[in-house]
Amino acid sequence: MIARYTSQASLFGIPLIAIASGPDAAHGERFGHARGILALGDVATGVIAVGAAARGVLAVGAVSLGIISTGGLAVGALACGGLALGGLAVGGLAVGVMAVGGLAVGVAKAVGGVSFLFKNLL
Repeated sequence: MIARYTSQASLFGIPLIAIASGPDAAHGERFGHARGILALGDVATGVIAVGAAARGVLAVGAVSLGIISTGGLAVGALACGGLALGGLAVGGLAVGVMAVGGLAVGVAKAVGGVSFLFKNLL
């Protein structure tokens, strides 16, 4: 079953709110892909994106990619998650310029149960 909603209001031709869930055979998608300023869906792309897979300025999801991202696997300038990769990374396994976590790998600063610092290698 598919659920899809797109608001009539838009900004630069992009819907303000987009929600999509479930397979969408009509658009050839296995998962509902929401695209909008605020996107909520199985796969979400937007300024604020929330979904199993999310990408945007602020991304929240199991797998997230964004300037600020949080999730199981988070990649971004500020990343927080089980596996976090980014400028400032916080998580169980954190890799970044500054890393904080159970296992932290950092270039400038690393704080964690087990931490590696590569500052002197550069």
